[in-house]
Amino acid sequence: MELFADVTTQYADFATSAADSPCFEAWSLAVVDDPQVQEWVATLPGIKQQPNLVFAAARWHGVPAPGPYAGLREALLTDDGSIRATIMARATQTNEVGRLATLLPAFVQAAAGRPLALLEVGASAGLCLYPDRWSYAWPPVGALAGPGPELRCEVRGPMPVPDALPEVSWRGGLDLHPLSVTDADQMAWLANLVWPEQDDRRARLQQAIEIAAADPPQLVQGDLLEDLPALVDETSSYGEVVVFHSAVLAYVDEQGRRRFETMMAGLVADGRCHWVSNEGRRVHPVVTETGPELPADLASFVLGLDGQAVAWTHGHGASMRWLPAG
Repeated sequence: MELFADVTTQYADFATSAADSPCFEAWSLAVVDDPQVQEWVATLPGIKQQPNLVFAAARWHGVPAPGPYAGLREALLTDDGSIRATIMARATQTNEVGRLATLLPAFVQAAAGRPLALLEVGASAGLCLYPDRWSYAWPPVGALAGPGPELRCEVRGPMPVPDALPEVSWRGGLDLHPLSVTDADQMAWLANLVWPEQDDRRARLQQAIEIAAADPPQLVQGDLLEDLPALVDETSSYGEVVVFHSAVLAYVDEQGRRRFETMMAGLVADGRCHWVSNEGRRVHPVVTETGPELPADLASFVLGLDGQAVAWTHGHGASMRWLPAG
């Protein structure tokens, strides 16, 4: 979804990507047909107009979800400033650990048997920095037993099934506003960002928080365009550096995205790291366009390895289509 588009476009796009949540799909479509609510949303700064943030803030202040659109509408149009203040203070740092089921095969390919120094851009609380602490099922192609709960991802195509979990020798991340797994308020906000009907994702989030809290990652506050190269070099002594990001570039403007892509291509070309990206199809065209043409009606992320598309992935990791090589 393009977060720098006008309100109507954003909410129409979100309705498509939120098909897994009947409540959010209905709310988004209702906003598209509601000029008064559109006008209220349009008074927010551009990046703060995004549906998931507005809906989450309303829920934070008691709007029931699942619930009727009328409840959301009334809360926004009669807001005393509380919902607006939450929107301005918070961000959609979802940190969906289910995406690890789509990321892991790319991590293993990048590692090529060597220890990994995992560096996540837009890390939030760093919950996706623990690929070695989970088990995986990729029906119908295979599975991989690990020390923790199972992440399940339906697979189509010739996905290379890893025969072992990677050895992670260092794990850390970079974020403008990193979250702490030991901060109850911040973790409650993460739980609030999970879509209304998705109790399985909420349970998985709690498992991920417990895993991370037992061995907190090294998170650095900083800007991906300014601070990442130095952090790549600092972590290189720990193992094969893999920089990764998932559903992050949508929050960066067009110019920033292109600068980031150029920077990452240079780091890869210089042998300073590998690059695993997992972004919306339109957000990251430099990778999307290296693969087959996506069906127009398919709401998908594109998984990239060193700038080359290797799979089309579900936004929360529930499914994946691995692309043929070449």
